[in-house]
Amino acid sequence: MSQSKILEIEKEVLDEFELFGDDWEAKYNYIIELGKTLPTMPNQYKTDDYLIKGCQSRVWLKADKENNVLHFMADSDALIPKGIIALLLKLVNHQSTDEILNYDFGIINKIGLQQHLSPTRANGLLSMINSIKQYAQAQ
Repeated sequence: MSQSKILEIEKEVLDEFELFGDDWEAKYNYIIELGKTLPTMPNQYKTDDYLIKGCQSRVWLKADKENNVLHFMADSDALIPKGIIALLLKLVNHQSTDEILNYDFGIINKIGLQQHLSPTRANGLLSMINSIKQYAQAQ
Protein backbone atom coordinates (compact mmCIF):
# COMPACT_ATOMS: atom_id res chain seq x y z
CA MET A 1 0.00 0.00 0.00
CA SER A 2 1.19 3.48 -0.69
CA GLN A 3 0.62 6.88 0.89
CA SER A 4 -2.08 7.33 -1.70
CA LYS A 5 -4.04 4.52 -0.02
CA ILE A 6 -4.37 6.58 3.18
CA LEU A 7 -5.32 9.58 1.05
CA GLU A 8 -7.91 7.47 -0.79
CA ILE A 9 -9.44 6.44 2.52
CA GLU A 10 -9.29 10.06 3.69
CA LYS A 11 -11.23 11.13 0.58
CA GLU A 12 -13.89 8.48 1.25
CA VAL A 13 -14.25 9.67 4.85
CA LEU A 14 -14.42 13.31 3.74
CA ASP A 15 -17.14 12.40 1.24
CA GLU A 16 -19.09 10.63 3.99
CA PHE A 17 -18.84 13.66 6.28
CA GLU A 18 -19.92 16.02 3.49
CA LEU A 19 -23.22 14.15 3.29
CA PHE A 20 -24.10 15.60 6.70
CA GLY A 21 -23.45 19.21 5.70
CA ASP A 22 -23.26 21.37 8.84
CA ASP A 23 -25.31 18.95 10.95
CA TRP A 24 -22.91 18.17 13.78
CA GLU A 25 -25.42 16.01 15.61
CA ALA A 26 -25.51 13.74 12.55
CA LYS A 27 -21.70 13.82 12.34
CA TYR A 28 -21.40 12.83 16.01
CA ASN A 29 -23.87 10.00 15.43
CA TYR A 30 -21.75 8.85 12.50
CA ILE A 31 -18.62 8.94 14.69
CA ILE A 32 -20.43 6.93 17.38
CA GLU A 33 -21.51 4.38 14.75
CA LEU A 34 -17.88 4.10 13.59
CA GLY A 35 -16.92 3.23 17.16
CA LYS A 36 -19.43 0.39 17.14
CA THR A 37 -17.60 -1.13 14.16
CA LEU A 38 -14.36 -1.61 16.11
CA PRO A 39 -13.62 -5.27 16.72
CA THR A 40 -13.79 -6.23 20.38
CA MET A 41 -10.48 -5.63 22.12
CA PRO A 42 -9.55 -8.47 24.46
CA ASN A 43 -9.64 -7.42 28.12
CA GLN A 44 -6.01 -8.52 28.54
CA TYR A 45 -5.03 -5.37 26.60
CA LYS A 46 -7.27 -3.00 28.54
CA THR A 47 -4.46 -2.17 30.94
CA ASP A 48 -2.41 0.89 31.80
CA ASP A 49 0.27 -0.34 29.36
CA TYR A 50 -2.06 0.37 26.43
CA LEU A 51 -3.95 3.33 27.89
CA ILE A 52 -3.50 6.55 25.92
CA LYS A 53 -2.26 9.24 28.27
CA GLY A 54 -3.98 12.60 27.90
CA CYS A 55 -7.49 11.36 27.18
CA GLN A 56 -10.28 12.31 29.56
CA SER A 57 -11.95 8.96 28.88
CA ARG A 58 -10.12 5.69 28.93
CA VAL A 59 -8.87 4.79 25.45
CA TRP A 60 -6.67 1.78 24.83
CA LEU A 61 -4.53 1.32 21.75
CA LYS A 62 -2.34 -1.63 20.78
CA ALA A 63 -0.39 -2.22 17.60
CA ASP A 64 1.40 -5.22 16.17
CA LYS A 65 3.86 -5.00 13.31
CA GLU A 66 4.06 -7.52 10.52
CA ASN A 67 6.29 -6.91 7.48
CA ASN A 68 6.60 -3.20 8.39
CA VAL A 69 2.80 -2.86 8.46
CA LEU A 70 0.99 -1.88 11.66
CA HIS A 71 -2.19 -3.64 12.74
CA PHE A 72 -4.04 -1.71 15.43
CA MET A 73 -6.73 -2.57 17.90
CA ALA A 74 -8.43 -0.07 20.16
CA ASP A 75 -11.32 0.46 22.54
CA SER A 76 -12.73 3.12 24.83
CA ASP A 77 -15.17 3.28 27.71
CA ALA A 78 -16.92 6.30 26.10
CA LEU A 79 -18.86 6.49 22.83
CA ILE A 80 -17.36 9.57 21.16
CA PRO A 81 -13.70 8.77 21.96
CA LYS A 82 -14.31 5.21 20.74
CA GLY A 83 -15.69 6.65 17.51
CA ILE A 84 -12.77 9.05 17.15
CA ILE A 85 -10.18 6.30 17.57
CA ALA A 86 -12.18 4.18 15.09
CA LEU A 87 -12.07 7.06 12.62
CA LEU A 88 -8.30 7.40 13.02
CA LEU A 89 -7.76 3.66 12.67
CA LYS A 90 -9.92 3.57 9.55
CA LEU A 91 -7.17 5.71 8.00
CA VAL A 92 -4.00 4.10 9.36
CA ASN A 93 -4.81 0.49 10.18
CA HIS A 94 -2.90 -2.00 8.02
CA GLN A 95 -0.61 0.75 6.67
CA SER A 96 3.19 0.81 6.74
CA THR A 97 5.05 2.64 9.47
CA ASP A 98 6.48 5.09 6.90
CA GLU A 99 3.02 5.88 5.53
CA ILE A 100 1.69 6.53 9.03
CA LEU A 101 4.65 8.74 9.95
CA ASN A 102 4.26 10.72 6.72
CA TYR A 103 0.52 11.19 7.10
CA ASP A 104 -0.43 14.61 8.52
CA PHE A 105 -3.91 13.74 9.86
CA GLY A 106 -5.15 16.86 8.08
CA ILE A 107 -8.55 15.23 7.86
CA ILE A 108 -9.24 16.41 11.42
CA ASN A 109 -9.22 20.04 10.26
CA LYS A 110 -10.88 19.25 6.94
CA ILE A 111 -13.97 17.82 8.65
CA GLY A 112 -13.84 20.46 11.39
CA LEU A 113 -13.69 17.90 14.16
CA GLN A 114 -11.19 19.58 16.45
CA GLN A 115 -13.14 22.84 16.70
CA HIS A 116 -16.33 20.88 17.53
CA LEU A 117 -14.76 19.08 20.47
CA SER A 118 -14.41 20.29 24.03
CA PRO A 119 -10.83 21.30 24.93
CA THR A 120 -10.33 18.05 26.87
CA ARG A 121 -11.63 15.93 23.97
CA ALA A 122 -9.45 17.90 21.52
CA ASN A 123 -6.43 17.15 23.73
CA GLY A 124 -7.47 13.51 23.77
CA LEU A 125 -7.67 13.50 19.98
CA LEU A 126 -4.11 14.84 19.76
CA SER A 127 -2.99 12.21 22.27
CA MET A 128 -4.55 9.50 20.08
CA ILE A 129 -2.69 10.78 17.00
CA ASN A 130 0.57 11.02 18.97
CA SER A 131 0.14 7.46 20.24
CA ILE A 132 -0.43 6.17 16.70
CA LYS A 133 2.72 7.99 15.53
CA GLN A 134 4.70 6.65 18.51
CA TYR A 135 3.74 3.10 17.58
CA ALA A 136 4.92 3.78 14.02
CA GLN A 137 8.23 5.21 15.28
CA ALA A 138 8.82 2.44 17.82
CA GLN A 139 8.05 -0.35 15.44
